Amino acid sequence: MSLTVAEITELLRARGEAQDQLFSEARRCRATAWGDVAVLRGVVEVTNLCRVNCDYCPMRRDNTVSNSIYVLDVEQIVARAREIHAAGIDVVFLQAGEIPKTTKIVGEAIPRIRELFNDNVEILLNLGNKKRSEYAYLKDQGATSYILKHETSDPALYAKLRHETFASRMRCMEDLLDLGYKVGTGAMVGLPGQSLESVAEDILLAKRLGVHMSSIAPFIPAPGTPLADHAYGDVDVALNAIAAMRIVEPTWLIPSVSALAKTRGDGQLRGFQAGANVMTINFSDPEHAGKYLIYGKDRFVVRREHATRALTGAGMTVTGSLFLRELTGTGA
Repeated sequence: MSLTVAEITELLRARGEAQDQLFSEARRCRATAWGDVAVLRGVVEVTNLCRVNCDYCPMRRDNTVSNSIYVLDVEQIVARAREIHAAGIDVVFLQAGEIPKTTKIVGEAIPRIRELFNDNVEILLNLGNKKRSEYAYLKDQGATSYILKHETSDPALYAKLRHETFASRMRCMEDLLDLGYKVGTGAMVGLPGQSLESVAEDILLAKRLGVHMSSIAPFIPAPGTPLADHAYGDVDVALNAIAAMRIVEPTWLIPSVSALAKTRGDGQLRGFQAGANVMTINFSDPEHAGKYLIYGKDRFVVRREHATRALTGAGMTVTGSLFLRELTGTGA
């Protein structure tokens, strides 16, 4: 459905009965596009080392000395993928801080993982900005999809918070789409200086880009960052944004992110009630538990039991990769 910034902004303000109606419409759109099913991803956090100095992230470059840095090798990544396979999950999500060396490490791991799954696997990456040639190499190695969140569609705010240019992020996004990846983007709600109109623009940017996945997360202030004392993002705005995204583009894969559970006990259940259809379960190496400080040391880590409760509560069933279903007829 085509909505304007003003119309989306009004949806973001919904509370009470208006919010219930918004969520109901989002669920209707989801059911029409996909049915009441949710995709489970298994994530492996490859490294907590990052070259970028984002004001909101505890893994920012300035914290490298104080953080307990680790980098998984190929064998360790494959071992974690084996656990994902054993759990019956067919989306292997490799996520890492933004450093050049992940291209080689992850690139060498991908064919091993595909062999483990007999090619019936979606390889989803979230490795940050890279050269087009690196994205092409990872695609040739067998990567299926890639998440590159724009975080905010406001170029000035983006530059202020990430100390890099919004244009460079968009260039990477265009490269990924042009190379044939299934691409995801996403934003945060509650950033300093961000308006509801800006959040609406985030949703419309994703629509204009033609991505296949989109996410929204409430901002979480993390210790050891310049924004440590900033207020938490509004969970209701984040949930309304999920619903608005579903209405704007019913076919998107939209996760109910762990940040929702961090700020509200039933947050991920509410995410599904608002129209989400993806959940990520953590399969990271126990040896490095607590070191991937995306929201700080006390972040909420999703396990299978929690995911099952949320999905059951939302009346949803688990399906395999919807991209595999679309491309090969498998994953149903």
